[in-house]
Amino acid sequence: MKYIVVLCDGMADYPCEELGGDTPMRRANKPNMDRLARLGEVGLVKTVADGLKPGSDVANLSVMGYDPALYYTGRSPLEAVSMGIDLAPSDLAMRCNLVTLSDEEDYGAKTMVDYSAGDISSKEAAELIAAVQEAFGSELYSFYPGVSYRHCLVQHADQDPGSLTPPHDISGRVIGDYLPKDPAAAALLAMMEKSYALLSEHPVNQKRVAQGKRPANSIWLWGQGKKPQLTSFEEKFGLKGAVVSAVDLIKGIGQCAKMRTPDVEGATGYLDTNFEGKADAALVELTSGRDFVYVHVEAPDECGHRYEVENKVKAIELIDERVLGPILAGLQYCDHYRILILPDHPTPLSTRTHASDPVPFLLYDSKEEKDNGIGCFCEETAAATGVFVEPGHTLMNRFVGR
Repeated sequence: MKYIVVLCDGMADYPCEELGGDTPMRRANKPNMDRLARLGEVGLVKTVADGLKPGSDVANLSVMGYDPALYYTGRSPLEAVSMGIDLAPSDLAMRCNLVTLSDEEDYGAKTMVDYSAGDISSKEAAELIAAVQEAFGSELYSFYPGVSYRHCLVQHADQDPGSLTPPHDISGRVIGDYLPKDPAAAALLAMMEKSYALLSEHPVNQKRVAQGKRPANSIWLWGQGKKPQLTSFEEKFGLKGAVVSAVDLIKGIGQCAKMRTPDVEGATGYLDTNFEGKADAALVELTSGRDFVYVHVEAPDECGHRYEVENKVKAIELIDERVLGPILAGLQYCDHYRILILPDHPTPLSTRTHASDPVPFLLYDSKEEKDNGIGCFCEETAAATGVFVEPGHTLMNRFVGR
């Protein structure tokens, strides 16, 4: 028996005027998902409990079967684990984005132009983070390079800086109202402000500007938390698992749950990701002794944040064709398998940030096919079934039959 989750990050949405009132899920040509939906169980699942923020951290923990109320300690420590950073019990990890801000003189008057700094390359970003570490690193603060715009700051002291705003939540907005306000965050705010001059003058950014690219002209700190302690997935569900993802956060959850997290060459988290490589990696894990594989694809979420309507539709179609299709073909050898397909949370194009709404799921069992008449796997058809799973972390028990 094999179990496969295909997690389409941020895939769910609201009806979109540009799509004639359709959602991207409804508009997308996705024959594999639609066929499995017709032959399986379809419904809604509430992955983000009331009172929790609808981040990919909370939502993916929930989908993987871990109650965020018990296990969630913050986003960045999960990423730090994936990056190989050894966190002490008193350390506080934070996400350090490289972002593009507008050029007003006053830092608080600047606008969040791009939370990803034009998808800066990891090589360029590493040079910038090295400069940040040289300028601001100390016995208290250590900066670590990650992938593209996503990096890490470790504060070697148990002092919570209070509310810190994710930069993708304020795209196109003036940042003043979203800067850290807690007195405990004064040093963090000072580093953010000083980083603008430091990074604007860096040769990497001067070259990017000359090439017509967006400069990574500021750091942005958010998502703080301490090292989590997850029960191993095998101990919890009796299955040897693996996680396939380009995103440190998701790989970090997998590693904390003691699952394998293979690297996929060319996996970027966007439309140019190596879709086939993710499918291949999943099949390799399943034929190498793993019972369960969690395939995470980030692209729909990124398109939602960027208000890329047609690209979000395309992202769903590419997942169906180049991830799900090859996985289904590779499972032909398998006598019995189950597939669970869903987003972690909606990332509506209209808001360009995450939402807490329940998301559609489909659960297919290769030995329990039944034609339910569903023609399209989307938000509307999932709601119409009347199937509703809450709390979200119980969906994994339903999937693996425990």
